[in-house]
Formats: sequence, structure tokens, C-alpha cells
Amino acid sequence: MFQVPIYNTFFRNLFFPIGAFILAILLWLFVISGDQYTIILDIPIEARNLNAQKTYLREVPKFASVMLKGKGRDLFKAYLLQNFSGFKLVLDLEGISQEYEFLLNKYFEENPKKVVLPASYNLTFIEVVYPNRIKISLDEIVQKTVPVRSKIVSLLKDGYTQIGSVKLNPDSVNIVGPKAELDKIDNIYTIRDTLLQISNFIEGSINLISPSKLINCSHSEVDFILDIQQISERIIVDIPVSVINKRKGIRVFPSPQTVSLTVIGGAMQIASIKPSDISVFLDFDSWSIDQSFYKPKVLIPFDILNWRDLSPRKIELGVAREAK
Repeated sequence: MFQVPIYNTFFRNLFFPIGAFILAILLWLFVISGDQYTIILDIPIEARNLNAQKTYLREVPKFASVMLKGKGRDLFKAYLLQNFSGFKLVLDLEGISQEYEFLLNKYFEENPKKVVLPASYNLTFIEVVYPNRIKISLDEIVQKTVPVRSKIVSLLKDGYTQIGSVKLNPDSVNIVGPKAELDKIDNIYTIRDTLLQISNFIEGSINLISPSKLINCSHSEVDFILDIQQISERIIVDIPVSVINKRKGIRVFPSPQTVSLTVIGGAMQIASIKPSDISVFLDFDSWSIDQSFYKPKVLIPFDILNWRDLSPRKIELGVAREAK
């Protein structure tokens, strides 16, 4: 004899009461809910006719809590479809040059057409519960170009160095917003990010921090490049020695006329350094008739880690008058 499995009987006994309960709720909604009720819904606020040369100095609330009246079935429908129903409260900004405060219930009482409720819902506007007033503050809309500053932190592996600072593209952006706010802004920053144990060339994109919801930025993110190289050393020879602040009518002879030194930095970076890139010089203002040898000054126009082992360490400076 065929026997119904126990688990089938269990689920049938469970689902039948649940289905009956749901059906009872639906019948209640469409039969009993013919009565009139009130409900509070959050309805979008839409500001219109803003002067093209103005923008908001303060953020305008996006929603207002509104009490509506109608039959239960219409309120239930409005509650379920409130994000797609087309309900809205319209504020007309025409004629506002700087500031104006809307007393919402008084405003919509005088302008009932500014409360947009589709006729298919058969609902009645009662009042705005919150906020009861909205202050509109406007300012001149301006545009400004500001540099982008990096908040990327790079933590390198031992034996590696970063060549230069983080390169950003673009390195500046346009921002548009109220003049009073833009006057306070000199830079736009990337979000903070930390790169750990890096040992090679890194590139990617990173988001920018918006200074305010009232300000529009031409970019939401920028590209970045970090040039990471292994630390190396290189001896540079035949670096010319020069003399500055020489006197008219006096001939000066540095000896030797070239020197060598060791530079320390990124392997690819120091590979491109030429002797003419390094400035080794003596200042004739420090010359004394009682002194023959002088320690030169060294300038390297590269962002290297260091230099050392200048050879020779001191330069002899010969001085003679030019023949007339």
C-alpha cells in the first residue's frame, strides 16, 4: 500500500495555514480598507526655476514627511509604490536672489497645485509634518581650477626608493559651486590609501574627496604613478669644476679642473646622470691670499638619496692678474 512520506505531510500542514492567512490579509486590504485613513509618507522635494547664475549655499532637503488621506487600498498602493508614483512637492525659486524661507504648510495652502499627487491614487494632502519650513540660501555660481594633492602613503621594501613625488593625472581639476565655498578651497585631495611593501613601478586610479555636496568637480578620480626603483650606486667621473663671483681683470685656475664622486639613488635614475648635470664650484668671494686649497660645493639637480666620495676633496685655486 502506497504511503505519503511524512515530510510531505508536514509541509502541507504548514503551508496551508500560512496561505490561508495571507489570503485573509489580502481580502481585508481590498474589502475592509474601503474606509478612510491617514498615512505619513516621505515625498521628494523638487526646487524649480533656479536662476542660472545662482547655486545653493546650503543643501536643500530632498524629502519631506507628508500626511495624506485616502482609502486604505489607495494608501497601501501609495506606500508600496511611493518611489515610482510621481509624488512630489514643488518649490518655485523664481525671483529669489539670495535668501527666502518657505513656510511649507502656508505655501502649499496658497499653492495647492505645487503638491503633485497623481489622480489615479485618489489621495488628499493634509499637511507637511516635517520639516515645517525650508530656508533657501543662494550664492553666485563660480568656477575655479585647483591642484590635486595626494594622500597616498607608500611603504617600500628595504633596498628600494621612490623617485620624486606621486605623479597625478590630471594634477588639477575644475570645481563649480557657490563663491563663498570655493573661496575656502585651495586644493582637492585624494582619499587616503597606504601601499605596503612595494618594490616596483606602480600605477592606478584613486578617488577624490568631494569637499561638499554643493560643489561639482570635473573629475571623481585621477590616475597616479609611483616610480619605485632599487637603490644603487654609481661613480660619476670628469665632472667640471667652475668658479663663481670672479673679478674682472683676474684669471682663476682651479686644479684639477675635473672631479669624481659617487651618487646613490634609484638604479634607472642614476644611470641617466651625466657629468654636466652635476655642479661642482668654488666661490671666489671665499678666496684668501694665505690659502691655496678649498673645499668645493656640490649641487646635484636630481632627487637622489645622497652623494659621497668626492675626489679630490679639495681644489687648489690659482689666481693671477690678466695681462693688459
